[in-house]
Amino acid sequence: MIVNSTPAGWQVIYQQAHALLAMQLAWHWPPALPPDRWVGLLAAVAQHDDEQAAWHGRGGHYGLTAAGAPANFTQKEFSLEQATGVLAAARFQGRWRSLLTSLHLSCLYEGLRGQSKEIDSFLDDLKVRQQQWRRALKLRKAEAQQAYDLLHWADRLSLILCRHEIPEMGRTLEIHHGPDGRRYHLRQPVAGGPVLVEPWPFQAAEIEVSVEASTLTQLQFADDAELAAALRDAPIEVLRWTLKKP
Repeated sequence: MIVNSTPAGWQVIYQQAHALLAMQLAWHWPPALPPDRWVGLLAAVAQHDDEQAAWHGRGGHYGLTAAGAPANFTQKEFSLEQATGVLAAARFQGRWRSLLTSLHLSCLYEGLRGQSKEIDSFLDDLKVRQQQWRRALKLRKAEAQQAYDLLHWADRLSLILCRHEIPEMGRTLEIHHGPDGRRYHLRQPVAGGPVLVEPWPFQAAEIEVSVEASTLTQLQFADDAELAAALRDAPIEVLRWTLKKP
């Protein structure tokens, strides 16, 4: 979950909802691949945070901090089970989707190398499979990386929006480099107004994107079951942003 503190409590955005927002952003780019590859890339963007652990039974605290607050994803340890699961799920959509997903896992977790034999083995296996998939798909390493860079870019911008990280007073924030190698930045000259992205990457001169968020007024929870019940009953707010060409 992405958990934002609010004056009334917590705003919760599910990881999968954030990924769907990332896919909206990627969808607005001019397609630069054949249709089958383009759709596969969008699927990888939309599903890159799937296979999250389920909350089973009472007494568990997977979704909570030690103080009983909803846990932001940055407060959770690396889950080899989740990473393995998202790659296994990608397999059923083909080698292209699998390649893109594995590149994302390498990007996220290569920094954990050396922490355990299990993690090192997982990271080594990713590299071997990536080479196999590239050969099978007749892709150069740079071509695969260029496609993945769009996933990374859209993921990063979605997180900026979901975590309310747009700087105040019109200050500029770097998003990430895009698949074209250029560095992209955003700024919001007027609070609550359109977000300007430079250089402008999208087909239309203005786009609108959205994500659903749950609002919690209870600050602490006894266990995952209580949190899950509160989230099921929580009011839903649709967060919207207008992105505009400068």
